[in-house]
Amino acid sequence: MKALAPAEYRIIRRHATPAAVQRWIRTLPYNFERRGRTMRSFRGVVRHGTAHCLEAALAAATILERYGYPPLLLDLESQDRLDHVVFAFRHRGRWGAVGASRDQGLFGRRPIYRSPGALARSYYAPYIDLDARIRAYAIVDLRELEGYDWRFSERNVWKVERLLIDYPHRPLETCDAQYRRMRARYRRFLRRHPSTATPFTHARRNWL
Repeated sequence: MKALAPAEYRIIRRHATPAAVQRWIRTLPYNFERRGRTMRSFRGVVRHGTAHCLEAALAAATILERYGYPPLLLDLESQDRLDHVVFAFRHRGRWGAVGASRDQGLFGRRPIYRSPGALARSYYAPYIDLDARIRAYAIVDLRELEGYDWRFSERNVWKVERLLIDYPHRPLETCDAQYRRMRARYRRFLRRHPSTATPFTHARRNWL
């Protein structure tokens, strides 16, 4: 195992629960990849001080693995091919998540869901915009990448992305009529508030 840098050690020591890790992730600016695509490990996230959703999920997995949580990712597959990824965990038999997003409704979830499918479904409504719609989901155990350094690599860890893309996903059964209603609602919101990014999450600022 690679030696921890002082900043890495402090972050791991101070954030021993999913709620604590979610609070830390919320302090990080979102990585919009303006200088090119990235896929940073926890080490890269700490070094650059920014993270997109998959980078945040990897950082959460690295930290919470030290406290006994398996390194599980929930991959949400969207029809517009812009997937969302969060770290998934179980507490007292219920599922929750830790994550980052440009949109408030797509951050973490308290551990109240009976199954991974129920956890995935909690992201369905806030995910809808002009093109996005969650079609399927998968729980992926990063221990399948045995021998691959997704935790502390100095380079982009593209193999993680490839694992998520290739992993078998389960369809998320949803209602077409509900989707059309939510999409129409999103359109109406954009007409009224064209400069606002997140439509229906004013009461959901802190999921954890």
